[in-house]
Amino acid sequence: MKGKISGYQIRTALKLGLLYLVLFAFAMAFILPFFFLLTGSFKTSSDLFHVPFRWLPSKFTFDNYKQVFTKIPFFRYLKNTLIIVVFNMIGALISNSLIGYGFARLRWPGRDKVFMIVIATMILPYQVTLIPLYIMYTKVKWVGTFLPLIVPGFFGNAFFIFLMRQFLVGIPREITESARIDGANEFRIFWQLIMPISKPVLATVAIMSFMNSWKDFLGPLVFLGSDKLYTLSLAASMLRSNLNPNWELLLALGVVMVLPVLILFFVLQKYFIQGITMSGIKG
Repeated sequence: MKGKISGYQIRTALKLGLLYLVLFAFAMAFILPFFFLLTGSFKTSSDLFHVPFRWLPSKFTFDNYKQVFTKIPFFRYLKNTLIIVVFNMIGALISNSLIGYGFARLRWPGRDKVFMIVIATMILPYQVTLIPLYIMYTKVKWVGTFLPLIVPGFFGNAFFIFLMRQFLVGIPREITESARIDGANEFRIFWQLIMPISKPVLATVAIMSFMNSWKDFLGPLVFLGSDKLYTLSLAASMLRSNLNPNWELLLALGVVMVLPVLILFFVLQKYFIQGITMSGIKG
């Protein structure tokens, strides 16, 4: 009869309710730290450590943001960071797309074995290779410049190569074969045919490369040396001291550093999700 709710509908509603509850709990686990970061950046030091704890400041103040721009040479550090980030993104897009194309679309002896070796390098932590890299860069007199943080980006990244290769394997070979029959060379096929189709995975590589360079702390700390070359990630260590940690200023700097990543993600969100999804199911 109409108007009656069956047991199946009740079970389905309960399952959906439980699912939404779990998803909401996970969402809160990610949102609350950012909410604390954002609200804390508008608090005074006394308000930040007020007992009992208050999520919202008693009085919103922008003094923390003003001090971030005055206590450190913010714009110099921003310029240094952007130099590293932009060149790393360019290098990542050029090198990984070419290498991924070579593994996915070209046939050559030992291709799959070399690809497995490249993937195996992903298990090596950055800290393991840091000392050999420092010795090598010291011998070529690159330490104290941006080169150790920029040049490696033009030689590929194992994870980005994997993403590119997985995405390109899913493109039908008939497309490239018909272009070869029409007389197109390999580079023209790569540039004019494959790259326009690969916007989702290129956006994914661009976002991840941006995030890796933007938040990198250990690399600049080891290789830059001079405070004139410091990046924004190192600025936090300059704001913090043993006598006065300046937590409210660190929170304000955290908001300033998080915003560009969020903006880039939301602008390229469609391509990013599509690139990750298609790279994961192909190959």
